[in-house]
Amino acid sequence: MYSIGPLTVAPGERAQGLIPVGTSTYGVELGIPLIVVNGEQDGPVLCVDAGVHGDEYDGQEAVRRVLAEIDPATLRGTVVGIPCLNTPAFEAAARASGIDHLNLNRIFPGDADGSYSQRLAATFVEKVIPAVDAVVDLHTGGAYGEIAPLVILQGGYEDLATDLALAAGHELVWKGGKWGGTVRHPALAAGKPAITIEVGGGTYREANVETHMNSVRNVLRSLGMTDGEAELRDTYTTVSGTFARSAAGGFFVARAEPGENCKEGDLIATIVDHYGNTLEEVSAPQDGIVLWVRRIRTVRPGDEVVIFGEVLGEIRP
Repeated sequence: MYSIGPLTVAPGERAQGLIPVGTSTYGVELGIPLIVVNGEQDGPVLCVDAGVHGDEYDGQEAVRRVLAEIDPATLRGTVVGIPCLNTPAFEAAARASGIDHLNLNRIFPGDADGSYSQRLAATFVEKVIPAVDAVVDLHTGGAYGEIAPLVILQGGYEDLATDLALAAGHELVWKGGKWGGTVRHPALAAGKPAITIEVGGGTYREANVETHMNSVRNVLRSLGMTDGEAELRDTYTTVSGTFARSAAGGFFVARAEPGENCKEGDLIATIVDHYGNTLEEVSAPQDGIVLWVRRIRTVRPGDEVVIFGEVLGEIRP
C-alpha cells in the first residue's frame, strides 16, 4: 500500500484526490490535486509536478498524459503526478496566484500560518516531500517568455541530482544559482534528487507537451521504474544564467531566439516607443547562449527581457 495525503493506493491500482490546503470564499476546497499510479512491484517513488506557475500549460497536460499511459502492472514503484500545483494561478491564467499574488516558485518552504500560497508551499513540504524519493518539476517560459529546452541542476547539489538531470535529455544544463524558494529546494534539502525541466512558453504547443513527456519517460527508465535503457547524450553543456532587465519601458522587439548562440556585444533586443524611436538596446554581456526571450511586447522599467547563458563547461556521462 502507498499513502500520500488523504490517498491510500493498493499495488497495481490508480487513485486521484486532493491534499487540502484551504477553502475559497465561496466554500470550495482548495489544495493540491494528485494522480497516483502504484506499481505492482517495489521501486522508488517519483513525483512529477507542473502548474507551479498558472500560465505554464504544457507541463500540466504532460503530467496527465504520461500518468495515463503508465501501466501499474509493469511499473516498479510509484508515480505521483501533480498536474497543477498552483490552481489559483491557473484560474487567474497568470504566473502568480490570483488569491495573494505571490510567486509560488520563490517562497518555498512556505509558512503554514501565512497567506494561501505560503500555506500551499508548506503543505507540499509537509505532505509530499516525505512521501516521495525524487522530484521532477515541469515548467515553460510562461505567457511572458519562451525558454530553450533545458534542465536546471541546482548548484551545490551536483552529487545528488546530476544523474536525474542528465536523464531529462536536454543538452543544456543550467546550474541553478543564487535564487531560492523553488519547488526543488526543499526536496534537495531533504536529501532527495530534484530538478526543474524547462521548454517552450509564449503559448501552448503540443510539441512541448511531447518533449516534457519524453523527459519523464526517460527519467522513469533511468530510475528502473519502467523497462528499457535510459537514453543519454554523449555530452551536455553547462551554463549559468544572467537576467537582463529593461531600463526603459516601451515596445519590446526581440533580435534573437531561445537557444541561439551569441557573442559579447551582439544586439539581442531593442525597446522602442510608439513612434518607433529606439529607447534602449539590449546586448549580450558575454559570449554564450540566449536561454529565454520575452514574448509579451509590453515592457516596463525593470522587467525581465532576456536571460543569457554563459557556457561553463561540459558533462560527459
